[in-house]
Amino acid sequence: MYIQLGDVRLFFDVEGAVLAPDGPVHRERPTVLCLHGGPGLDHSTLRPGFSELAEHAQVIYLDQRGHGRSDRGDPTRWTLARWAADVHEFCQALGIVRPIVLGTSFGGYVAMEYAIRYPSHPAKIVLISTSPRGTGNPERRERVFDAFARRGGAAASEVARRAFDERTPAAFAEYVRVCGPLYTSRPPDPDGAKRVIANNEILPRFEAPGAEGVTFDQTSRLPRVRCPVLIVGGSEDPITPIAEQQLIAGSLPAGQVDLVEIPDCGHGVLRDAPQRLLELVAEFVVAT
Repeated sequence: MYIQLGDVRLFFDVEGAVLAPDGPVHRERPTVLCLHGGPGLDHSTLRPGFSELAEHAQVIYLDQRGHGRSDRGDPTRWTLARWAADVHEFCQALGIVRPIVLGTSFGGYVAMEYAIRYPSHPAKIVLISTSPRGTGNPERRERVFDAFARRGGAAASEVARRAFDERTPAAFAEYVRVCGPLYTSRPPDPDGAKRVIANNEILPRFEAPGAEGVTFDQTSRLPRVRCPVLIVGGSEDPITPIAEQQLIAGSLPAGQVDLVEIPDCGHGVLRDAPQRLLELVAEFVVAT
């Protein structure tokens, strides 16, 4: 399905009804809006992984601006602020009130930006395998290099360092070849990878020297978030190490955040521990 938002059409798909028959009435269920990782991937990376959530909520998958089946639009608008505004405007256009916004990896960047800019809008936020700051942040960089050294040895750490320093197509290609397999403990589903409609122009632009993916830092603005937040990370995540999720938790207002570290999981807990992740998210979604 498509919806026109200003200069672009955004593609979305839905699993589960918002109204559930319950005797003589319909009971309204929460809406979970899922934001995929990347940048450059699409919502199919979240399916069928999150399909079971439709037993508890209406689940909406959104191909963000520039991604998947959504319009590419103007590349100068491939920014966290614009992606966050799209989430807000998407919900307004469809009459979605108090959504639960779930973001994985890059989708977590967008979910945090949305919750910071529109603090009264979400009911809850779920952040999975993400970070509040870009790949150029010195502390995050060293955590990433150390994590790749643990998972793949000094050679993998050096490949990651070269990719982060040079940010050239050749360096990124070597990074994907060497470091990509170290992201998770379980190999990817080959059929799932074939379902992705990738836009290979976004990542080089977002992660170019001095670009937003390198320089952004949401840490000081996270206290603006006003809703409950569930953060889930893998203990062995090399690209958004668990210490980055701990930083998110420590930057949010006290009393509204729950951080869960899942042992032996890398980046993308949905692949390495799908059942545990679904249990955590479902419990958070239905909690009152």
